Amino acid sequence: MPITIDLPHILEETLAARAREQGISLEKYLERLLTEPVSAKARRPLTPAERAKAWLEAAKELPAAPAVADEERESIYSSRG
Repeated sequence: MPITIDLPHILEETLAARAREQGISLEKYLERLLTEPVSAKARRPLTPAERAKAWLEAAKELPAAPAVADEERESIYSSRG
């Protein structure tokens, strides 16, 4: 069944780039995004090792956060005088 969805240009570009990274068409990538959550519910519960692997894979998509402070104690308290 064909469905048309109007996406913001930046979202379309981002999704297309992710599809290219996986070597598939944008249509196939979107199909996977839409069907994986549905088929995942039909599967058996994940083992702890499978959950950990899935979490690590999902975490790769998160932006890198800057470090709060470096390893030296002086750098943490330097602004206090």
